[in-house]
Amino acid sequence: MLATAASSPVSIRSGETLENNSLYYSTGTDSSRSLTNLYVPQGFPNPQAPPQHRAPLFSEISSEPSHLRPGNKVLLQDHSTTLNLYRLNAKKSSDPTVQFDFANFIIETVPSDESLLKEAIAILRKLADKGYPDAQYFLADCYSQGTGVKGGERDMDKAFPLFHMAAKHGHTEAAWRTAECYEHGLGTKPDAAKAVQFLRKAASSSHPGAMLRLAKANLEPSLGLPLSPREGIKWLKRAVEHSTTKFNCAPFELAQLHESGYKDVIFQDFPYVVQLLCMGSDLGHAECSTKLGEAYEYGNIGCPVDAGLSIHYYTLAAMAGHAGAMYSLCAWYMCGAPAILAKNEAEAYEWAKKAAEAGLAKAEYAVGFFLESGIGCVRDALEANLWYVRAAEHGEERARNRLADNNSAAAAEAAAAAAS
Repeated sequence: MLATAASSPVSIRSGETLENNSLYYSTGTDSSRSLTNLYVPQGFPNPQAPPQHRAPLFSEISSEPSHLRPGNKVLLQDHSTTLNLYRLNAKKSSDPTVQFDFANFIIETVPSDESLLKEAIAILRKLADKGYPDAQYFLADCYSQGTGVKGGERDMDKAFPLFHMAAKHGHTEAAWRTAECYEHGLGTKPDAAKAVQFLRKAASSSHPGAMLRLAKANLEPSLGLPLSPREGIKWLKRAVEHSTTKFNCAPFELAQLHESGYKDVIFQDFPYVVQLLCMGSDLGHAECSTKLGEAYEYGNIGCPVDAGLSIHYYTLAAMAGHAGAMYSLCAWYMCGAPAILAKNEAEAYEWAKKAAEAGLAKAEYAVGFFLESGIGCVRDALEANLWYVRAAEHGEERARNRLADNNSAAAAEAAAAAAS
Protein backbone atom coordinates (compact mmCIF):
# COMPACT_ATOMS: atom_id res chain seq x y z
CA MET A 1 0.00 0.00 0.00
CA LEU A 2 2.73 2.42 0.90
CA ALA A 3 4.87 3.84 -1.88
CA THR A 4 8.52 2.89 -1.74
CA ALA A 5 9.87 5.73 -3.84
CA ALA A 6 9.66 9.45 -3.60
CA SER A 7 8.08 9.93 -6.97
CA SER A 8 6.79 6.78 -8.62
CA PRO A 9 4.88 7.57 -11.87
CA VAL A 10 1.09 7.36 -11.81
CA SER A 11 -1.40 7.07 -14.66
CA ILE A 12 -2.07 10.59 -15.84
CA ARG A 13 -4.18 10.29 -18.92
CA SER A 14 -6.86 7.69 -19.50
CA GLY A 15 -8.75 9.14 -22.45
CA GLU A 16 -6.11 9.40 -25.18
CA THR A 17 -7.29 8.64 -28.68
CA LEU A 18 -6.16 9.14 -32.23
CA GLU A 19 -8.89 10.93 -34.06
CA ASN A 20 -8.81 12.56 -37.51
CA ASN A 21 -5.03 12.30 -37.60
CA SER A 22 -4.63 14.39 -34.44
CA LEU A 23 -3.70 13.61 -30.90
CA TYR A 24 -6.54 14.29 -28.48
CA TYR A 25 -6.57 14.19 -24.72
CA SER A 26 -9.57 14.00 -22.47
CA THR A 27 -9.39 16.59 -19.73
CA GLY A 28 -12.19 15.26 -17.62
CA THR A 29 -14.26 18.31 -18.56
CA ASP A 30 -16.19 19.18 -21.71
CA SER A 31 -13.11 20.22 -23.65
CA SER A 32 -10.17 18.43 -25.19
CA ARG A 33 -6.68 19.74 -24.65
CA SER A 34 -3.30 19.41 -26.23
CA LEU A 35 0.20 19.80 -24.97
CA THR A 36 2.06 23.17 -25.28
CA ASN A 37 2.06 26.73 -23.60
CA LEU A 38 2.41 26.20 -19.92
CA TYR A 39 0.91 28.43 -17.32
CA VAL A 40 3.60 29.36 -14.86
CA PRO A 41 2.28 31.04 -11.70
CA GLN A 42 4.05 34.25 -10.77
CA GLY A 43 7.19 33.52 -8.82
CA PHE A 44 7.64 30.01 -10.16
CA PRO A 45 10.44 28.90 -12.50
CA ASN A 46 10.03 28.87 -16.25
CA PRO A 47 9.96 25.33 -17.69
CA GLN A 48 12.34 26.49 -20.42
CA ALA A 49 14.96 27.42 -17.83
CA PRO A 50 17.87 25.03 -17.27
CA PRO A 51 17.39 22.54 -14.41
CA GLN A 52 18.60 23.59 -11.01
CA HIS A 53 21.82 22.05 -9.83
CA ARG A 54 21.52 19.47 -7.11
CA ALA A 55 22.29 20.32 -3.52
CA PRO A 56 25.88 19.96 -2.32
CA LEU A 57 27.00 16.39 -1.78
CA PHE A 58 27.13 16.75 1.98
CA SER A 59 23.97 18.74 2.51
CA GLU A 60 23.64 17.80 6.17
CA ILE A 61 26.78 19.75 7.05
CA SER A 62 27.30 23.43 6.38
CA SER A 63 30.12 24.00 3.91
CA GLU A 64 30.67 27.46 5.31
CA PRO A 65 33.36 27.43 8.00
CA SER A 66 32.07 28.66 11.34
CA HIS A 67 34.60 31.48 11.51
CA LEU A 68 33.28 32.86 8.18
CA ARG A 69 29.59 32.90 9.00
CA PRO A 70 27.68 36.19 9.23
CA GLY A 71 28.95 38.47 11.95
CA ASN A 72 32.64 37.66 11.50
CA LYS A 73 34.82 40.31 9.89
CA VAL A 74 36.68 38.64 7.05
CA LEU A 75 38.27 40.32 4.07
CA LEU A 76 37.72 38.71 0.68
CA GLN A 77 40.96 37.16 -0.57
CA ASP A 78 41.90 35.27 -3.71
CA HIS A 79 41.25 31.55 -3.51
CA SER A 80 44.82 30.46 -2.82
CA THR A 81 45.35 33.08 -0.10
CA THR A 82 42.05 32.20 1.57
CA LEU A 83 42.91 28.51 1.55
CA ASN A 84 46.32 29.17 3.09
CA LEU A 85 44.75 31.30 5.81
CA TYR A 86 42.30 28.51 6.62
CA ARG A 87 45.14 26.00 6.73
CA LEU A 88 47.23 28.19 9.03
CA ASN A 89 44.26 28.78 11.33
CA ALA A 90 43.49 25.04 11.46
CA LYS A 91 47.11 24.16 12.28
CA LYS A 92 47.30 26.73 15.06
CA SER A 93 44.01 25.69 16.64
CA SER A 94 43.43 22.66 18.80
CA ASP A 95 39.68 23.10 18.35
CA PRO A 96 38.39 20.11 16.32
CA THR A 97 35.57 22.28 14.96
CA VAL A 98 38.05 24.59 13.22
CA GLN A 99 39.95 21.65 11.76
CA PHE A 100 36.74 20.00 10.67
CA ASP A 101 35.54 23.22 9.02
CA PHE A 102 38.79 23.42 7.05
CA ALA A 103 38.49 19.84 5.78
CA ASN A 104 34.83 20.39 4.97
CA PHE A 105 35.66 23.60 3.10
CA ILE A 106 38.20 21.80 0.91
CA ILE A 107 35.88 18.94 0.00
CA GLU A 108 32.95 21.22 -0.78
CA THR A 109 34.87 23.83 -2.77
CA VAL A 110 37.77 22.05 -4.51
CA PRO A 111 36.84 18.34 -4.65
CA SER A 112 38.68 17.85 -7.95
CA ASP A 113 42.10 18.78 -6.54
CA GLU A 114 43.62 15.42 -5.59
CA SER A 115 46.35 16.81 -3.32
CA LEU A 116 43.94 19.01 -1.39
CA LEU A 117 41.41 16.19 -1.19
CA LYS A 118 44.05 13.92 0.36
CA GLU A 119 44.84 16.67 2.87
CA ALA A 120 41.18 16.99 3.83
CA ILE A 121 40.68 13.24 4.17
CA ALA A 122 43.79 13.01 6.35
CA ILE A 123 42.40 15.69 8.68
CA LEU A 124 39.06 13.90 8.89
CA ARG A 125 40.78 10.59 9.67
CA LYS A 126 42.72 12.14 12.55
CA LEU A 127 39.56 13.72 13.95
CA ALA A 128 37.62 10.48 13.49
CA ASP A 129 40.33 8.52 15.31
CA LYS A 130 39.99 10.96 18.20
CA GLY A 131 36.26 10.24 18.41
CA TYR A 132 34.88 13.43 16.82
CA PRO A 133 31.38 12.35 15.63
CA ASP A 134 30.94 14.92 12.86
CA ALA A 135 34.25 13.86 11.31
CA GLN A 136 33.35 10.18 11.61
CA TYR A 137 30.05 10.77 9.86
CA PHE A 138 31.46 13.09 7.21
CA LEU A 139 34.33 10.74 6.39
CA ALA A 140 31.91 7.82 6.18
CA ASP A 141 29.72 9.83 3.84
CA CYS A 142 32.77 10.59 1.69
CA TYR A 143 33.61 6.90 1.43
CA SER A 144 29.98 6.02 0.67
CA GLN A 145 30.05 8.48 -2.25
CA GLY A 146 33.48 7.50 -3.52
CA THR A 147 35.09 10.78 -2.45
CA GLY A 148 38.67 10.25 -1.36
CA VAL A 149 38.56 6.65 -2.57
CA LYS A 150 40.91 5.39 -5.27
CA GLY A 151 39.06 5.16 -8.55
CA GLY A 152 36.13 7.13 -7.16
CA GLU A 153 34.20 3.95 -6.28
CA ARG A 154 32.09 3.93 -3.14
CA ASP A 155 33.64 1.91 -0.32
CA MET A 156 31.00 0.80 2.17
CA ASP A 157 33.50 -1.44 3.94
CA LYS A 158 35.23 1.73 5.09
CA ALA A 159 32.05 3.76 5.50
CA PHE A 160 30.04 1.40 7.69
CA PRO A 161 32.38 1.26 10.74
CA LEU A 162 32.56 5.06 10.75
CA PHE A 163 28.78 5.44 10.52
CA HIS A 164 28.50 2.95 13.36
CA MET A 165 31.00 4.80 15.57
CA ALA A 166 29.37 8.18 14.95
CA ALA A 167 25.97 6.68 15.75
CA LYS A 168 27.33 5.30 19.02
CA HIS A 169 28.50 8.83 19.81
CA GLY A 170 24.97 10.19 19.33
CA HIS A 171 25.10 11.40 15.72
CA THR A 172 21.49 11.16 14.52
CA GLU A 173 22.14 11.04 10.78
CA ALA A 174 24.83 8.41 11.34
CA ALA A 175 22.31 6.27 13.24
CA TRP A 176 19.98 6.47 10.24
CA ARG A 177 22.75 5.51 7.83
CA THR A 178 23.87 2.67 10.10
CA ALA A 179 20.33 1.31 10.08
CA GLU A 180 20.32 1.41 6.27
CA CYS A 181 23.62 -0.48 6.20
CA TYR A 182 22.25 -3.20 8.48
CA GLU A 183 19.02 -3.46 6.50
CA HIS A 184 20.63 -3.72 3.07
CA GLY A 185 23.92 -5.36 3.97
CA LEU A 186 26.12 -2.40 3.03
CA GLY A 187 29.59 -2.91 4.46
CA THR A 188 28.23 -5.46 6.92
CA LYS A 189 26.00 -8.52 7.03
CA PRO A 190 22.25 -7.82 6.88
CA ASP A 191 20.79 -7.76 10.38
CA ALA A 192 17.15 -6.72 10.72
CA ALA A 193 17.23 -6.57 14.51
CA LYS A 194 20.18 -4.19 14.52
CA ALA A 195 18.57 -2.15 11.75
CA VAL A 196 15.52 -1.66 13.97
CA GLN A 197 17.78 -0.83 16.93
CA PHE A 198 19.45 2.02 15.05
CA LEU A 199 16.20 3.15 13.45
CA ARG A 200 14.76 3.58 16.93
CA LYS A 201 17.88 5.44 17.99
CA ALA A 202 17.54 7.88 15.08
CA ALA A 203 13.77 8.14 15.45
CA SER A 204 14.12 9.01 19.13
CA SER A 205 15.98 12.10 17.92
CA SER A 206 13.14 12.90 15.49
CA HIS A 207 14.86 11.74 12.30
CA PRO A 208 12.02 11.76 9.70
CA GLY A 209 13.55 9.03 7.54
CA ALA A 210 13.90 6.68 10.48
CA MET A 211 10.36 7.38 11.68
CA LEU A 212 8.94 6.71 8.21
CA ARG A 213 10.88 3.44 7.90
CA LEU A 214 9.57 2.30 11.28
CA ALA A 215 6.06 3.23 10.16
CA LYS A 216 6.37 1.10 7.04
CA ALA A 217 7.90 -1.78 8.98
CA ASN A 218 4.84 -1.82 11.26
CA LEU A 219 2.22 -1.26 8.56
CA GLU A 220 3.67 -3.69 6.04
CA PRO A 221 5.52 -6.05 8.36
CA SER A 222 9.23 -6.16 7.68
CA LEU A 223 12.52 -6.08 9.58
CA GLY A 224 11.10 -8.78 11.82
CA LEU A 225 8.38 -6.53 13.25
CA PRO A 226 4.78 -7.77 13.53
CA LEU A 227 1.83 -6.03 11.90
CA SER A 228 0.93 -3.14 14.20
CA PRO A 229 -1.28 -0.52 12.52
CA ARG A 230 -1.49 1.79 15.52
CA GLU A 231 2.27 1.74 16.06
CA GLY A 232 2.82 2.33 12.35
CA ILE A 233 0.43 5.27 12.20
CA LYS A 234 2.04 6.76 15.31
CA TRP A 235 5.44 6.77 13.62
CA LEU A 236 3.98 7.96 10.31
CA LYS A 237 2.30 10.97 11.92
CA ARG A 238 5.52 11.85 13.70
CA ALA A 239 7.41 11.57 10.42
CA VAL A 240 4.92 13.98 8.84
CA GLU A 241 5.46 16.48 11.66
CA HIS A 242 9.23 16.41 11.12
CA SER A 243 9.31 16.17 7.33
CA THR A 244 11.97 18.15 5.47
CA THR A 245 12.83 18.82 1.85
CA LYS A 246 15.25 15.89 2.04
CA PHE A 247 12.83 13.52 3.80
CA ASN A 248 9.53 14.58 2.25
CA CYS A 249 7.69 11.29 1.60
CA ALA A 250 5.68 10.97 4.83
CA PRO A 251 2.89 13.45 3.92
CA PHE A 252 2.23 11.53 0.69
CA GLU A 253 2.15 8.20 2.52
CA LEU A 254 -0.33 9.44 5.12
CA ALA A 255 -2.41 11.12 2.40
CA GLN A 256 -2.75 7.78 0.61
CA LEU A 257 -4.13 6.16 3.75
CA HIS A 258 -6.61 8.98 4.40
CA GLU A 259 -7.79 8.92 0.79
CA SER A 260 -9.23 5.42 1.12
CA GLY A 261 -9.17 4.81 4.87
CA TYR A 262 -7.09 2.15 6.58
CA LYS A 263 -8.53 -0.57 8.79
CA ASP A 264 -10.11 0.95 11.92
CA VAL A 265 -7.18 3.31 12.49
CA ILE A 266 -7.46 5.84 9.65
CA PHE A 267 -10.74 7.26 8.35
CA GLN A 268 -11.32 8.72 4.90
CA ASP A 269 -10.76 12.48 5.06
CA PHE A 270 -10.41 14.32 1.74
CA PRO A 271 -9.78 17.81 3.17
CA TYR A 272 -6.90 16.40 5.21
CA VAL A 273 -5.62 14.53 2.14
CA VAL A 274 -5.40 17.83 0.26
CA GLN A 275 -3.70 19.46 3.24
CA LEU A 276 -1.10 16.70 3.37
CA LEU A 277 -0.51 16.81 -0.38
CA CYS A 278 -0.02 20.57 -0.23
CA MET A 279 2.49 20.08 2.57
CA GLY A 280 4.38 17.50 0.56
CA SER A 281 4.28 19.68 -2.54
CA ASP A 282 5.72 22.60 -0.58
CA LEU A 283 8.57 20.31 0.47
CA GLY A 284 9.29 19.41 -3.15
CA HIS A 285 7.64 15.98 -3.31
CA ALA A 286 6.84 15.54 -7.01
CA GLU A 287 4.18 12.87 -6.54
CA CYS A 288 2.23 15.15 -4.18
CA SER A 289 2.29 17.93 -6.76
CA THR A 290 1.21 15.54 -9.51
CA LYS A 291 -1.65 14.24 -7.38
CA LEU A 292 -2.83 17.80 -6.80
CA GLY A 293 -2.54 18.53 -10.51
CA GLU A 294 -4.83 15.57 -11.20
CA ALA A 295 -7.21 16.57 -8.42
CA TYR A 296 -7.74 20.07 -9.81
CA GLU A 297 -7.91 18.79 -13.39
CA TYR A 298 -10.59 16.16 -12.77
CA GLY A 299 -12.22 17.34 -9.54
CA ASN A 300 -10.86 14.44 -7.46
CA ILE A 301 -10.59 14.16 -3.64
CA GLY A 302 -13.08 16.95 -3.09
CA CYS A 303 -11.20 19.56 -5.13
CA PRO A 304 -13.02 21.83 -7.58
CA VAL A 305 -12.02 21.67 -11.24
CA ASP A 306 -9.50 24.49 -11.60
CA ALA A 307 -7.29 24.61 -14.68
CA GLY A 308 -4.96 27.22 -13.20
CA LEU A 309 -4.22 25.20 -10.08
CA SER A 310 -3.93 21.99 -12.07
CA ILE A 311 -1.32 23.53 -14.36
CA HIS A 312 0.43 25.11 -11.40
CA TYR A 313 0.91 21.82 -9.57
CA TYR A 314 1.81 19.90 -12.72
CA THR A 315 4.47 22.55 -13.31
CA LEU A 316 5.96 22.04 -9.87
CA ALA A 317 6.07 18.28 -10.40
CA ALA A 318 7.48 18.57 -13.91
CA MET A 319 10.22 20.91 -12.72
CA ALA A 320 11.07 18.25 -10.13
CA GLY A 321 11.49 15.69 -12.92
CA HIS A 322 8.15 13.84 -12.80
CA ALA A 323 7.58 12.38 -16.28
CA GLY A 324 3.82 11.98 -15.84
CA ALA A 325 3.46 15.65 -14.92
CA MET A 326 5.51 16.65 -17.96
CA TYR A 327 3.15 14.66 -20.15
CA SER A 328 0.15 16.30 -18.51
CA LEU A 329 1.60 19.74 -19.26
CA CYS A 330 2.02 18.60 -22.84
CA ALA A 331 -1.70 17.85 -22.91
CA TRP A 332 -2.62 21.20 -21.36
CA TYR A 333 -0.54 23.05 -23.93
CA MET A 334 -2.14 21.17 -26.82
CA CYS A 335 -5.61 22.33 -25.80
CA GLY A 336 -4.94 25.44 -23.77
CA ALA A 337 -7.20 26.78 -21.05
CA PRO A 338 -9.35 29.87 -21.70
CA ALA A 339 -8.00 33.00 -19.98
CA ILE A 340 -5.28 30.91 -18.33
CA LEU A 341 -3.13 29.15 -20.89
CA ALA A 342 -2.78 29.83 -24.59
CA LYS A 343 -2.62 26.84 -26.88
CA ASN A 344 0.99 26.27 -27.95
CA GLU A 345 1.85 23.19 -29.98
CA ALA A 346 5.59 23.88 -29.91
CA GLU A 347 5.55 23.95 -26.12
CA ALA A 348 3.43 20.80 -26.11
CA TYR A 349 6.03 19.03 -28.21
CA GLU A 350 8.84 20.13 -25.88
CA TRP A 351 7.07 18.79 -22.78
CA ALA A 352 6.21 15.54 -24.55
CA LYS A 353 9.86 15.16 -25.50
CA LYS A 354 10.99 15.80 -21.91
CA ALA A 355 8.61 13.11 -20.69
CA ALA A 356 9.74 10.75 -23.44
CA GLU A 357 13.39 11.30 -22.59
CA ALA A 358 12.48 10.35 -19.02
CA GLY A 359 11.25 6.99 -20.34
CA LEU A 360 7.46 7.43 -20.36
CA ALA A 361 6.17 5.13 -23.11
CA LYS A 362 3.02 7.07 -23.99
CA ALA A 363 5.12 10.24 -24.28
CA GLU A 364 7.49 8.42 -26.64
CA TYR A 365 4.49 7.59 -28.80
CA ALA A 366 3.27 11.20 -28.63
CA VAL A 367 6.67 12.51 -29.76
CA GLY A 368 6.58 10.10 -32.68
CA PHE A 369 3.13 11.32 -33.65
CA PHE A 370 4.17 14.98 -33.35
CA LEU A 371 7.18 14.36 -35.60
CA GLU A 372 5.23 12.32 -38.12
CA SER A 373 2.52 14.97 -38.33
CA GLY A 374 4.70 18.07 -37.95
CA ILE A 375 2.77 19.27 -34.90
CA GLY A 376 4.81 21.83 -32.97
CA CYS A 377 7.98 20.74 -34.76
CA VAL A 378 9.48 20.13 -38.19
CA ARG A 379 8.08 16.97 -39.76
CA ASP A 380 10.59 14.13 -39.65
CA ALA A 381 9.25 10.69 -40.55
CA LEU A 382 12.53 8.93 -39.86
CA GLU A 383 12.90 10.28 -36.33
CA ALA A 384 9.19 9.66 -35.73
CA ASN A 385 9.73 6.02 -36.58
CA LEU A 386 12.60 5.81 -34.08
CA TRP A 387 10.33 7.10 -31.31
CA TYR A 388 7.58 4.66 -32.31
CA VAL A 389 10.10 1.83 -32.04
CA ARG A 390 11.15 2.99 -28.55
CA ALA A 391 7.54 3.29 -27.43
CA ALA A 392 6.70 -0.14 -28.84
CA GLU A 393 9.66 -1.67 -27.02
CA HIS A 394 8.29 -0.17 -23.81
CA GLY A 395 4.89 -1.77 -24.34
CA GLU A 396 2.93 1.04 -26.03
CA GLU A 397 0.37 -0.78 -28.19
CA ARG A 398 -0.52 2.29 -30.25
CA ALA A 399 3.11 2.56 -31.34
CA ARG A 400 3.10 -1.08 -32.47
CA ASN A 401 -0.05 -0.45 -34.48
CA ARG A 402 1.40 2.73 -35.98
CA LEU A 403 4.56 0.93 -37.05
CA ALA A 404 2.51 -1.86 -38.61
CA ASP A 405 0.34 0.65 -40.50
CA ASN A 406 3.36 2.60 -41.72
CA ASN A 407 5.10 -0.58 -42.84
CA SER A 408 1.99 -1.71 -44.71
CA ALA A 409 1.67 1.67 -46.40
CA ALA A 410 5.34 1.65 -47.39
CA ALA A 411 5.01 -1.87 -48.82
CA ALA A 412 1.93 -0.86 -50.81
CA GLU A 413 3.72 2.18 -52.23
CA ALA A 414 6.70 0.04 -53.20
CA ALA A 415 4.45 -2.48 -54.93
CA ALA A 416 2.61 0.25 -56.81
CA ALA A 417 5.89 1.80 -57.91
CA ALA A 418 7.17 -1.56 -59.13
CA ALA A 419 3.99 -2.19 -61.11
CA SER A 420 4.01 1.18 -62.87
